[in-house]
Amino acid sequence: MKKVVVAAALAAALAVLATAAWGSTKGSSSVASPANAGNALVKCGKTRSIGLLAPITGPAASLGQPQVHWAQYYVNTYNRTHKKKFKFVKEDTMLGSANGTAEAVKGAQALGSNSRVLGTVGPAGSNEVKATTGALKGAGLGFVSGSATNTQITLDGTRTGFFFRTVPPDSSQSKSVTGYITGTLKVKRVYIIDDQEAYSTGLADEVQAQLQAKGVTVGRDGVSQQQSDFSPLINKIPRNTQLVYLPWQLPPKGKAFGEQMKGLGRAGVKLMGSDGLFDPLFSGLGSHVYDSFFPLNPADKRVAAFKSIHKATELFGAPSYVATQVVAGAIDRACKNGTASRAEVRAQIKKTNIAASTSLLGLPVAFDKHGDMVKKPFGIYHSVKGVFVRVA
Repeated sequence: MKKVVVAAALAAALAVLATAAWGSTKGSSSVASPANAGNALVKCGKTRSIGLLAPITGPAASLGQPQVHWAQYYVNTYNRTHKKKFKFVKEDTMLGSANGTAEAVKGAQALGSNSRVLGTVGPAGSNEVKATTGALKGAGLGFVSGSATNTQITLDGTRTGFFFRTVPPDSSQSKSVTGYITGTLKVKRVYIIDDQEAYSTGLADEVQAQLQAKGVTVGRDGVSQQQSDFSPLINKIPRNTQLVYLPWQLPPKGKAFGEQMKGLGRAGVKLMGSDGLFDPLFSGLGSHVYDSFFPLNPADKRVAAFKSIHKATELFGAPSYVATQVVAGAIDRACKNGTASRAEVRAQIKKTNIAASTSLLGLPVAFDKHGDMVKKPFGIYHSVKGVFVRVA
């Protein structure tokens, strides 16, 4: 009888440990032994599974759908020319919803518990990356984002060896933004409004500090992603403001803000968004709109091929194509002997080396020790007849 009691107690303890490892939304602090996570070998088989965390529906769906389309485009192209195939296990994170990051965590837990999933593409938002770290790292999964740019998510050490990204960090984006505002637009009075999420506040902080260092007068405020009436906030913006900077994630909110600015007689104020607002909803506001965006080679034949399929360019999702390419390549290399572990896939992600000549980004894809790409440029775009055109 004593043995039965001991066994039951041991089982209960293991269940508690498992819950802690899979359910954390605060990074790796509750993961028992992340260094050994994901060592179990699985048969690769004829079809290999990749997890995909993206805002398929919800407020950020206009960004999530291009990510899904580009990721699927890579898999479809690959599957046409290889005997071994890839398929996605998709989980909807509903970025920007009233539930916060709860859906992203739920999706990460589902991927972690699926033994067939060897690596993951996503999630999209930097706040989602932070929230899902416990579940993904606890399951031993490597994850590669095509859009999370917060500087600190690769530098704080929490995700080292597990998280990678195919976009530059905000430390690069902020320099491009600041340089264009002061050097080209020669603006002296800026108002910054963040959306109170990790991506937005981090980028806003960096741009604010750099602008102030260059002698620019900077006002600052924040607004929830759930806000829809921006008139009280707009009325607080000083009348002599020349540019409002919006490092936001949700294009519908950016569009609503711009329309309400116009309705309140502030149409002459320049608007600048960040990569999260690189969307027709924002560019369609007019020629006073600017934006910063990821590196990309628009002349690449894959861009034209994608456009012919989807009847739209949808460039925001292009780095997710590369993220899928990275994960798929790592799985292929890990599966050479017929079996692979998640740990082996992570090791292969670290070894990624895609030449600039074959990269959709127009620059080489290789990672430094933090999980960032070795080269990190950001571009600046201007709305011309409702379409963003690169100007710097």
